[in-house]
Amino acid sequence: MGLFILAVIVFVLADILLRYILKGMKEKKLREERKAALAVSLRLDFSREAKSLRRAEVQNPKARILSVDDEAVILDSFRKILVLDGYSVDTVETGPEALGLIQQHHYDFLFTDLKMPGMNGEEVTKAAKHLRPDIDVIIITGYATVESAVECMKFGAMDYIQKPFTESELLDLVRKFHIRRQERVSNELKPRVHISQVSELSSLPTAEFAIPGGVFISKGHCWLTMEEDGSVKVGIDDFAKKLLGRIDDVEFPNLGMSVKAGQPLFSVRHGQRTLPFQAPVSGRVTKVNKLLSDRLEALDVTPYGRNWICKIDADDLDTELKGLKIGKTAVNFYQAEIDHFVESIKETGGTGNGSLGAGSGESLHVGQLANLDDHEWNMIVGKFFRP
Repeated sequence: MGLFILAVIVFVLADILLRYILKGMKEKKLREERKAALAVSLRLDFSREAKSLRRAEVQNPKARILSVDDEAVILDSFRKILVLDGYSVDTVETGPEALGLIQQHHYDFLFTDLKMPGMNGEEVTKAAKHLRPDIDVIIITGYATVESAVECMKFGAMDYIQKPFTESELLDLVRKFHIRRQERVSNELKPRVHISQVSELSSLPTAEFAIPGGVFISKGHCWLTMEEDGSVKVGIDDFAKKLLGRIDDVEFPNLGMSVKAGQPLFSVRHGQRTLPFQAPVSGRVTKVNKLLSDRLEALDVTPYGRNWICKIDADDLDTELKGLKIGKTAVNFYQAEIDHFVESIKETGGTGNGSLGAGSGESLHVGQLANLDDHEWNMIVGKFFRP
């Protein structure tokens, strides 16, 4: 038994050592390839794009960087240090050249010196953010101009870096900037939730979830508005509509039907599947919107407003409204549901087509429910539509 344990330990240690050696060999090979790419690129002529342009590209770069500075030694440092760490780097000596390249190419970062003849860093920052709002600008500055660099952040610069800097300082800062950019981009890709005026909904992007002002949202994803006669209109909310995608039919409740909050009220059909919705309040069904059957495509514009499904003469509205979400609490509820849904999809391994946000694994997709198998469908319906 002791020999067996010893053999296992030796095997594990050998495996770790082998992985370490292979990793080192891979990193060494990659570094040599980058050195070769750097040497070759510096011999190439890119003056047709910009007179002072020097370009050093690597395969599958971590990010694309443009640096502008009137000091050649700074530009040389950027190329040599950052290329070997896996970044593609373009360098130029003037602001106008940098702006010309920004209009031709996509860059993740622009590093610009603050004090340059002709066009200074502040002017470059303003123009670059106007041309490409998504580019992250970093100011390169000496100790005497830190205040001016901070001032540039008011015009959209992400941060600043002081010179002179060491290789390790530059690498650490660029890595931190890269992480910040990735976090920002990731957050921007998440579906947005906001309170909207009904008049805005006709032009609502699919990357946004809308909750009209004055609308209550139930945990089962029905919306509710109060009428002057004391009754309430009920329909499906934007969360449910976007996840379902196309709606092929609506099964309306029976007129005069009495229902308790949380009991089945109506259902909608997508293909061969039917999604039931629970009553947000107790009461009696007094009217159904049969006109909706002839214009189901109107739900693609907005599920709110005139695209209601039924009216209910509520029994205990004052008490039951306390269990619904409105305004900021509705927005917070939606955001929590979005995050919960994304995590649930990851757990099931389900996927979706179309796009809501950027279509990454961190976002939701229009019609995503239709792409789930029966087990996944039942699990999601149970979690989000049968509270």
